[in-house]
Amino acid sequence: MLKKILFVLFGALLLITAYFASIKHLESLQINLPEPIYTVKAGSSVQSLCRQWQSLGQLKGSDCLLLKLYTKIKPNLASVQQGSYRVSDDMSVLSLLTLFREGKVAQFSLTFIEGQTLAQALQRLQFAEYLQQDVLTADDVLPLVNWPKEWGDIPQSAEGLLFPDTYYYTADSKASSLIKRATSALIKHVSAAWQQRQVDLPIQHPYELLTLASIVEKESSYIPERAKVSSVFVNRLRKNMRLQTDPTVIYGIKDFDGDIKRSDLRNPHPYNTYRHAGLPPGPISLVSETALMAAAQPEATDLYYFVSKGDGSHQFSTSLEQHNAAVQKYIFGK
Repeated sequence: MLKKILFVLFGALLLITAYFASIKHLESLQINLPEPIYTVKAGSSVQSLCRQWQSLGQLKGSDCLLLKLYTKIKPNLASVQQGSYRVSDDMSVLSLLTLFREGKVAQFSLTFIEGQTLAQALQRLQFAEYLQQDVLTADDVLPLVNWPKEWGDIPQSAEGLLFPDTYYYTADSKASSLIKRATSALIKHVSAAWQQRQVDLPIQHPYELLTLASIVEKESSYIPERAKVSSVFVNRLRKNMRLQTDPTVIYGIKDFDGDIKRSDLRNPHPYNTYRHAGLPPGPISLVSETALMAAAQPEATDLYYFVSKGDGSHQFSTSLEQHNAAVQKYIFGK
């Protein structure tokens, strides 16, 4: 009788030892996957993954058998969720299975930058990793915009209709889904700024507010001055003066070489605010929230001119005579 008890105890000890040895082996068993992103396909199981890793020479048949037995004991590890996961070459098999079970798929990000044009934003989009490219040109953007009826007619161009921000996505998301999120965010921010606008602004609808904000965005990166810059354009609109802002001229020039010429100022393209009164046909860039609020709530001033000081700030003037003197000082150093 004693021999039977000892035999049973010895067998149990062997099983326990083998169990913990197997766990230790699995915990230390690493898989060196060739790419930093690993995709678990729909319908995958621990066993199908194990066979795949075995075919890559990463696991042995005995390892797969151990995994099968282990998932019988730990059934919570037996299920995996489809998706693309960020992995490293120091992860154990059990760490990978835990990651796949919890469904912590890899997150990627794309940032649209204020002041950039739609073309520049789309270029960033096309270089985004693990993103399905179903938005190839600017013409593909406008149909994705949920245009508010109260904003009037849908514009001819999608310029400025993406809100500059960082957008997160998972692998194999569609580019169109990011564009929809960016346009929805833009509409939300413009609508909020429109609700907070000064009641006497010479602006007819939210799209015009966005257009003015894009000019402020391009004219001044110095945030404390943006409301003052906005006041210059608002004062000019009230007086029916031409805005005469260089960024609108530049926007309408194809392959601009960085140097505005007199011929550029005479160019009759519709965005040239030296030739045409009022706002240009639409925005000229992506617009930040600070530029939107500066357009909606400009400072109360009697300013009509400004010139760059060369340090990011500007010299503002109430008259052309003052402005010409400022130009001589800050542009020509006289």
